Amino acid sequence: MGFIKNKEKHEIQYKKRKNERNLAGLLEQLKDKDPETRCWAARDLASYPESVSSLASVLAEETHLNVREAILTSLTLIGGSEAVSELVKFLRSDDASIRNDVIEVMKSMPDAVAPIMSDLLTDADSDVRIFAIDILESLRHPHVEKWLIDVILDDNHVNVCANAVNLLGEIGTDDALAPLKSLKEKFKSEPYIKFAVDMAVNKIQGN
Repeated sequence: MGFIKNKEKHEIQYKKRKNERNLAGLLEQLKDKDPETRCWAARDLASYPESVSSLASVLAEETHLNVREAILTSLTLIGGSEAVSELVKFLRSDDASIRNDVIEVMKSMPDAVAPIMSDLLTDADSDVRIFAIDILESLRHPHVEKWLIDVILDDNHVNVCANAVNLLGEIGTDDALAPLKSLKEKFKSEPYIKFAVDMAVNKIQGN
């Protein structure tokens, strides 16, 4: 009997989802008390680029992990500058979980993220600059090394530069060697920078 009731419940939910699979209906279901209903709505809204701001607004309050994942997936599928602009806001969130999820999503959107990367790397908030470097770690874009070199030349925050150095050690070329070595003078009182720079240089040179 339990199976029959569950089957009937899912059939009702499917019919409701099918009949109201339009923007207005899905936005309404995105606020439903049932997380499964919210999850399906979030997934279906991937077909509606105009839902970006609504998806992001719900994401800011959503606590159910499956719904969060569905919202982030739809924002990724929609893509574009508006989706990235909404995602960037979560880099300032106090919720480490959502920050980490957003960073992973942005790593998969190189074309949409690239136009704002310079702004992120020069943001007034050093944490945002560090998160931007985390995004660069997997961002498949030809300017990654140039962005990192600009960071170590221009940024005066030791933790930001340390992150950039570590990543340059993984992806840097000979173009990064002189900027890396100059960083030891900038932070000559920071033993870790000397250690990190020497390690990065050795990796780049293949020692």
